[in-house]
Amino acid sequence: MQYYSIALRGSPLEPFTYHSLEEIALGSVVSLTFHNRATEGIVVAKSQKPSFETVAIESVHNRYYSQKQMLLAKFIASYYICSLGDAFALMTPFEEISESSTLSGVDFFSSHLHLSKRQQEALSFLQEHACSLLFGDTGSGKTEIYMKYFEAILAKGKRALFLMPEISLTPQMAERLEEHFGKAFVIWHSKLTPLQKRKALQKIVSGEAKIIAGARSSLFLPIEDLGLIVVDEEHDESYKSSSRPRYNARDIAIYMGKLHSIPVVLGSATPSLSSYVKFPHIRLKGGHFASKKEFVYERAAESLTPLIERSLQETFEKKEQSILFLPTRANFKYLICGDCGESFRCTFCSVGMSLHHNARALKCHYCGFTQAIPQVCPSCHSSHLLSSRLGTAEAVKHIQELLPDAKVEQFDRDTITTASKLKKALKRFNEREVDILVGTQMLSKGHDYHDVTLAVVLGMDNLLNMPNYKAREKALSLLIQVAGRSGRAKDAKVIVQTFHEDFFTNYIDRYEAFLEDEKFFREGLYPPYKKLCRILFADKNGQKAQESMREMEVKLRHFETIEIVGAKKCAIERVANKYRFEILLRAEKSTDIIKAVRTSMTPLAEVDMDPIEFA
Repeated sequence: MQYYSIALRGSPLEPFTYHSLEEIALGSVVSLTFHNRATEGIVVAKSQKPSFETVAIESVHNRYYSQKQMLLAKFIASYYICSLGDAFALMTPFEEISESSTLSGVDFFSSHLHLSKRQQEALSFLQEHACSLLFGDTGSGKTEIYMKYFEAILAKGKRALFLMPEISLTPQMAERLEEHFGKAFVIWHSKLTPLQKRKALQKIVSGEAKIIAGARSSLFLPIEDLGLIVVDEEHDESYKSSSRPRYNARDIAIYMGKLHSIPVVLGSATPSLSSYVKFPHIRLKGGHFASKKEFVYERAAESLTPLIERSLQETFEKKEQSILFLPTRANFKYLICGDCGESFRCTFCSVGMSLHHNARALKCHYCGFTQAIPQVCPSCHSSHLLSSRLGTAEAVKHIQELLPDAKVEQFDRDTITTASKLKKALKRFNEREVDILVGTQMLSKGHDYHDVTLAVVLGMDNLLNMPNYKAREKALSLLIQVAGRSGRAKDAKVIVQTFHEDFFTNYIDRYEAFLEDEKFFREGLYPPYKKLCRILFADKNGQKAQESMREMEVKLRHFETIEIVGAKKCAIERVANKYRFEILLRAEKSTDIIKAVRTSMTPLAEVDMDPIEFA
């Protein structure tokens, strides 16, 4: 009889011991019964015969996790303080197939790419380092450098992984890579249909796909002979998972580079301070565009002022295109009673409900609870209901009333729900069927707009004033990214609504200077100079959640190597009918935090290593 330690796929529980009459290889996926329910597990170790009675493994699949995937799962479980079952649930296992994959050198495309002298220098720099940062302005030719690097990797019979934030996986980028690499290119992200995913996975497993472009989940695909990982827009916070395990795909990519002994390239026009400090970088300034940008700062709250209205009208009359950026989606504004001040809050969360005029509803952006827009205040029965802040849907309506002949389109996650809708929206805009695009973060993400001569950026102060140590970095980065979508063919104007003009004018063309100054603000307090860890406690019984937090806080106080920055209610106290509390820890080394947290865990604790969200 053989005994094995089995991690239950997707389970937060520690591995269990099962037995089998046959020898099973480590990493094998097996079928078994747990508490009378059929489930899958992964064989993680061979065990001695235990003192208790064990259950038999029912069958062994032809799927398995490679040795490197096993090491990666152990790293994720250790660093992000989760179970092995949770770590394995992120990954797609390999499959034993009769035909062996073919990954010989390639000669199926002829390169038409010609790098400039400076681009060639950048490529050589990246090839000389195990992990490096390509710090290149928008339009400076980062993509061409990546593609040249991919060619070199493919020529060695290896494969390349091109990681991008989900929102940046644009049809334009896919078309460009497919045009160059043909059938050797495949794309992977959450918006693919099950059939598209099956076909893509087939190409990856067979070895036909040699350039895999994808969102963070593509890191965990069964790719053999990986030779390079490129993480584009490395500063983007969507690389961080918001559910357990709360991993950061950029950091996992860096770890995988060491695991596979392959180079990792991080790229951005506005790199994070962490990457700038930790890795060697090469700077690419300027771009392919000779046009100029004029920045106009307006001291105003978030609204469509006469200056903005006039600028939109002038741009439209010149038959040129505009983009208008808002930091929130839909009508992300709260409804309040103008007589008694009563606000409409979610029944299950301690936040105001967001107003969605198009859907004629109030919606909670945390748990999804939706209700019809009320006609009267529930407290005083007044019909004098007001809403503040401007959202994309309302901005579109306002501009359409101002410019009835202009074609105005909303461009956010409420309207762009599929890859097909994104492709069609970008096509309409680039073919001049749309004059003004009004959107949120999606506007800033790598889309190539040819004829934009006006960019309007609202709500910068909301970002700048967020209770987050990265607020300055996020606000400046976002402004640079949005402004970079304009002025590609002709000179452009960028209108920025802010009461902090000095901050933006000082750094808008000097992002390196900002990073150097930001070092001073963060040193001794925040990453990359300190490690942070946030521990969340949530339960329908608020007292139970608070007691769990206090119990863990008492245990953590025994560790002198860590600092408890705070232990309190979360800024948003209730989400999805669960009361939430948090502890924030700070330390010199992550190993100190991991040791303290593992020793002090209480039942409701969920760990967020290297948190980016504090609200």
